[in-house]
Amino acid sequence: MSFGARVRRQARDTLAAEKDCHRFEICSGVENGKQIFLYEVYTDEAAFQAHLSSSHFLAFKADTQDWVESSIVERWDGPWD
Repeated sequence: MSFGARVRRQARDTLAAEKDCHRFEICSGVENGKQIFLYEVYTDEAAFQAHLSSSHFLAFKADTQDWVESSIVERWDGPWD
């Protein structure tokens, strides 16, 4: 399985299993297609923390560890009304 297929499966699994995940988008860099940006929207911090301890996330992390050079997590508040 390729990284692309595995990350698409992770998006589907997350959206199906986590009612507090409202969006899971996968984007790749225009100049560097190996750069991947995951945009995920959760109800709140507790929902995000639950995601990080979910079995499907832990399996994804284990499956992709050899493909991931680095990972940066940023948290943003919003939307602004």
